[in-house]
Amino acid sequence: MKKKLAALFIAVAAFVAIPALGANAAGYAGQGPSVTASVGDTANLTFTGLPDGPSTATAPDAVTLSILKAGTASKPVVNGSVTYTAQASTPGTYTITVTAGGVTAVGSFTVVAADSANPGGGLAGTGFDVPVVVIWAAAGALLLGVALVVVTTFVRRNKAGA
Repeated sequence: MKKKLAALFIAVAAFVAIPALGANAAGYAGQGPSVTASVGDTANLTFTGLPDGPSTATAPDAVTLSILKAGTASKPVVNGSVTYTAQASTPGTYTITVTAGGVTAVGSFTVVAADSANPGGGLAGTGFDVPVVVIWAAAGALLLGVALVVVTTFVRRNKAGA
């Protein structure tokens, strides 16, 4: 009975340990951000869970990393995180990969088209901007005209009846 329990214990331990060993061997422990920016704007992508030391970031040709016009950049990882600045002139979703000490972190950089009709952000203007005073003055003039027609009609009917 003791041998069967020992064999069962070893089998359960192996069942639990083997997937964990495989996951650690892959080296995908880093965390990558998901950032959205407009065309031409810069965005900071902070990658965490990386070992301290040098890191290398790679991006597609349409993305510029840091100040240089390059798809590859290097920076040191401090306290497990590193920040890269990205910019793109073409809308789309790009994958930024950072490798440090055998650990890989993957981030997503989405670039959307700039809204030329609405440079200030927020909702687009869909009407004519009129000051509220002008609207109230126009409504008052309309009510005054209606009152004048009603009074004139009332006076005319009274004179005709007399």
